Amino acid sequence: MILEMATLQVREGSGIQFERDFTIASQFIQSIPGYVNHSLRKCLEQENKYLLLVNWEKLENHTIGFRESEAYLEWKKLLHHYYNPFPIVEHYEMVLESKK
Repeated sequence: MILEMATLQVREGSGIQFERDFTIASQFIQSIPGYVNHSLRKCLEQENKYLLLVNWEKLENHTIGFRESEAYLEWKKLLHHYYNPFPIVEHYEMVLESKK
């Protein structure tokens, strides 16, 4: 499994509408083969900062399957105008996981 991580800086004053539009946009990412799950987390220290975490079965599910899809165009239309600056997206693979 691959974890996609993006830190999202949302334009000041648009957090509530961003969260609403993100809820709508979630249907598009969920429709992609290889999608596992995702979460959006809001930073406690910086009001307009969010963390997007998406689990994919493999890297290509995101980089090709999602990014080259019609669903991505809809995602982009709903969300990309909120970001300043545009987020850097990184992918991680599991090295160690520990649970209590």
